[in-house]
Amino acid sequence: MLYEGKNIQLVQQENGLVELIIDCHGSVNKFDKETLEEFNQAIITAQSTSGLRGLLLTSNKTAFLVGADITEFIAKFALPEAELASWIKYATDIFDRLEDLPFPTVSVITGFALGGGCETILATDYRISDDTAVIGLPEVKLGIMPGFGGTVRMSRLIGADNAMKLITTGKNTTAAECLKLGIVDAVVSKDKLKQSALETLIQAADGEFDWQQKRNQKLKPLKLNQNESLMCFSLAKAMVFQTAGKHYPAPMMAVSTIEQGARHNRPQAMEIENKNFVHLSKTSQAKALVGLFLADQCIKSKVKKLVVTPQEINNAAVLGAGIMGGGIAYQSACKNIAITLKDINQEALDLGMSHACNLLEKQVARGKITAAQMGKIICKINPSLDYASLNNADIIVEAVVENPNVKSQVLAEVEKHVNSNCVITTNTSTISIDLLAESLDRKDKFCGMHFFNPVHRMPLVEIIRSKYSSEDTINKVVQYSLAMGKSPIIVNDCPGFFVNRVLFPYLAAFNQLLVDGADFIQIDKVMEQEFGWPMGPAYLLDVVGLDTAYHAQRVMASGYPHRMPLAETNIIHELFEQNNLGQKTNSGFYLYSKDKKGKVQKTPNLDLISRLEQHGSKHFSSEEIIQRLMIPMINETILCLEENIISSAEEADMALIYGLGFPAFRGGVFRYIETLGLAELVKQADTYSKLGPCYQLTPNLRSKSETNKYYLAN
Repeated sequence: MLYEGKNIQLVQQENGLVELIIDCHGSVNKFDKETLEEFNQAIITAQSTSGLRGLLLTSNKTAFLVGADITEFIAKFALPEAELASWIKYATDIFDRLEDLPFPTVSVITGFALGGGCETILATDYRISDDTAVIGLPEVKLGIMPGFGGTVRMSRLIGADNAMKLITTGKNTTAAECLKLGIVDAVVSKDKLKQSALETLIQAADGEFDWQQKRNQKLKPLKLNQNESLMCFSLAKAMVFQTAGKHYPAPMMAVSTIEQGARHNRPQAMEIENKNFVHLSKTSQAKALVGLFLADQCIKSKVKKLVVTPQEINNAAVLGAGIMGGGIAYQSACKNIAITLKDINQEALDLGMSHACNLLEKQVARGKITAAQMGKIICKINPSLDYASLNNADIIVEAVVENPNVKSQVLAEVEKHVNSNCVITTNTSTISIDLLAESLDRKDKFCGMHFFNPVHRMPLVEIIRSKYSSEDTINKVVQYSLAMGKSPIIVNDCPGFFVNRVLFPYLAAFNQLLVDGADFIQIDKVMEQEFGWPMGPAYLLDVVGLDTAYHAQRVMASGYPHRMPLAETNIIHELFEQNNLGQKTNSGFYLYSKDKKGKVQKTPNLDLISRLEQHGSKHFSSEEIIQRLMIPMINETILCLEENIISSAEEADMALIYGLGFPAFRGGVFRYIETLGLAELVKQADTYSKLGPCYQLTPNLRSKSETNKYYLAN
């Protein structure tokens, strides 16, 4: 044993070979501070040991190395710029040292080699993987870019075009794709992996392979003439701007880094990468996206701990075979959960099955699944008109019309036809779970399960606990949500629950802006292009449906008459009364039609614009629009946390991102508050306090602003 740390070992082998083994404490290998220091010491030891002819880099885990320890990022990025720059240079020097060893090196790759794990293997001369290998540089998803030499080595290994595509998208790459690109030198079966890598190392050490020439390729400038360089980087920048936009600077910075370093040798190119990495790590986007990653991990850990007693879920059922019911059935079947799709008429069943089939056909067309796989998934869905089909259901999702009387009747009826262990849930966006529970005898076996539309795309499921719901019930619904591939967040019952409760003050503020003379086209443009929402409020209302929005609006007004009363001039109600329901009727705030390819196109509804102009016309700045819309949402989110509707700021942020599409680069409401600053938020809210209770901040928030305390743990 040449070196032995807690996570890294350097073991002498025969014939002057040495094996560097990564075996971190815990379930995965990752570069935390301790592991990186040990890795450095092992390389220094190998460098200074005489008689060595080659190094084999291996992992004792099922995954090679998942990257840096992201839990250390927030503290690391908060360091003074000079200190952070010193650290990143220290880290990149380690990988340069690995690359500069006076003998050949071979990585043995199984499972994930991501981020710093990918950068590690790039620093070796050869890379041999099995077919389970997944390799990638996903740093842009955290608002940063590769910082351990990834932009320098990847671009020289596979070319600037391919490297920029991988780095700017952050997508993982399979072993077969890596072989095609030249990221790995060979892909072999798992049982032959280490032996194949060892044979490669021996051949390189014996001079049969020109490992030095292979290494030199990564040390020199990119082979691009002036015209090639101009075309390559101009095209990349245009594509990145189109896909990432101005709110996500990391992909563009990665392109610029590769471009700036292209004409330099490794030392100068690495200096450029170091400098640009530090710049990105100081952005609000990096802080927000790293915070979101940590929040997501925290929430996943939290919900998994709830499943203390795993309960078998072999059969599920959904009542109501509309678009929502069909979407739930599709999602369950795709995750190999048999599900009964129950309705009272055949036409509805046909609609639900048709929706599921359409989704699957799109998957086949995109090459995601085969026709045979589609057939197997469809067979998991059992359409039925008969309550007897529910006898063996472990869990049921009621998804009938959003009407408390209808839902109560259906719930009472279905309870008579299920076994005593079956959990019944209701998919509702506004109706009180406590109220619906009153229709059941086994109230403890009931809770809310609010899916978001479209089910197959929206990751969030709100699990709403009633005052009767047992822990076993919540446990089982959490388990079902996870099995469906969803991110469940548990909330307590109140009108609108969490997501819709915080959405409607935002929509009420939008209505008031229109009444005050604002232009809804400008509002949508500001909220989409400047704030970053996927849809502005007018477009969102059209997609949701003005009938659905008006129904929810009345529920919220009844539940919160002080903060969310129905407005005297209610544009949502006016559109509803005129049957301008948005995309459902092809008219709402916008008019909808399809182009020759069948893609939906929207144009402003000129009749509505004329009617709105009767209220007067007034110009609002972008800042005013953002503040007037966002303060009510922020305020209601804080109230939900203070009232224990949602249990943590992290869960609130993730729910808004997963359920509403809150701009990820802003990190959710609570991260946005931190970026904005509490003092600034108080100042803005006080400016608009005359507009009503939704703009009047809670005493607790004001107290936090005085002590400069925030809500998030990290």
